[in-house]
Amino acid sequence: MKQSFYERLGESVYRETLPNGLQIYVVPKPGYAKKYAFFATRYGGMDTRFCLNGQWLDTPAGIAHYLEHKMFDTKEGNALQELAKNGAEPNAFTSNAMTGYYFDSTDHFEENLEILLSFVSIPYFTEESVAKEQGIIGQEIRMVEDNPDWQIYVRMMRALYRNSTARTSIAGTVESISHITAETLYDCHKAFYTPSNMVLTVVGDVDPIHVMDLAKRVLPREGGPVIPRDHGTEPPEVAEKETSLAMEVSCLQFLTGFKCKPAGEGEHYLRTAVIGDLACDILLGDSSPLYLRLYDEGLINTSFGGAFETMPGVAYLYAGGDSKDARKVQHEILKEAARLAKEGIDEDFYQQVRKASFGSNLRGLNSFENIAVSLTEGYFNGYDPFRFPQVFDEITKEDIQAFLRENITEERCVLSEIVPR
Repeated sequence: MKQSFYERLGESVYRETLPNGLQIYVVPKPGYAKKYAFFATRYGGMDTRFCLNGQWLDTPAGIAHYLEHKMFDTKEGNALQELAKNGAEPNAFTSNAMTGYYFDSTDHFEENLEILLSFVSIPYFTEESVAKEQGIIGQEIRMVEDNPDWQIYVRMMRALYRNSTARTSIAGTVESISHITAETLYDCHKAFYTPSNMVLTVVGDVDPIHVMDLAKRVLPREGGPVIPRDHGTEPPEVAEKETSLAMEVSCLQFLTGFKCKPAGEGEHYLRTAVIGDLACDILLGDSSPLYLRLYDEGLINTSFGGAFETMPGVAYLYAGGDSKDARKVQHEILKEAARLAKEGIDEDFYQQVRKASFGSNLRGLNSFENIAVSLTEGYFNGYDPFRFPQVFDEITKEDIQAFLRENITEERCVLSEIVPR
């Protein structure tokens, strides 16, 4: 295995690509009792249209999430229960671009790792169990659709994007999941749960060679083909400027979103993410001049916040919370972005935000889960996340100003509101 040492972070990473295409990362943590394993596939809620064996398939919205639920079923019973018996704490999640299965444990780690690799790589579904799961997930979907936070976000995404599958809910709808069958799940597993489309990351006091040997022994020898995907061709303009929904809420809630230029590949992806995060903190952070002014004027409260997100083919910045006048807040955000782009960013404030952001990234290395997910996302997008100190070094105030000038504009913004019924 190849070892890389990151002097500025004080971290080592062992890397190996198996003959079947599986990428393995091991991050040693000598002296720690806890060990963490993360096994992920580059397959998420956005991957509803793909090409398998030369034929384009359109699968129901929510199928990646549905498959995640069913993967814990085994011929012998349930993998969650097996891992729990060994003292492990297992779980899984589906995002727009990946599905990950993980556990942490202090004892029986290699035995637990073998269980993890086995149940994720060997599917077991029956029509009866698939039909039963529809009722369970359908109930989850109905519950989340009654949540104002979910509604306001999903409606913002549908306003931002016309064709991209980023506008599709990861869980799908009650109607869409009703079309999922055991055959569809097997097809999706065959397409995406192949070693060459997956990453195994282990963090803890473990022997990297033992991890590699175990993966070689348990996983299939063949890696599988590259699966082309279609996430939709997206025009630069937004789909609709405003969306509003009445719900049982005590006060108006809003999100204003900005359709940003998508990130490139490789380290440009990481660079875009860092610039977007810094721009968000400088424009909207709770120590920014805009935040303090809007708070003093009573237009926002402590619920207000923002974030920058990237997904395959899309990127967006959004902010929101409770407000008595969402349109006024949106107008002030646009005005402040234009001022910063034209007049520049105060040097002391820029350095303050930059140091805080760098420190937050550094503290993330204290979390085994953050390390594993970051390495996985980096591999899927072609960059090394542990190079973030070098990326920070290269970013300037002018980069932030250019980002604000190009993306935080009237043409690229939408407003999503939830109003009291």
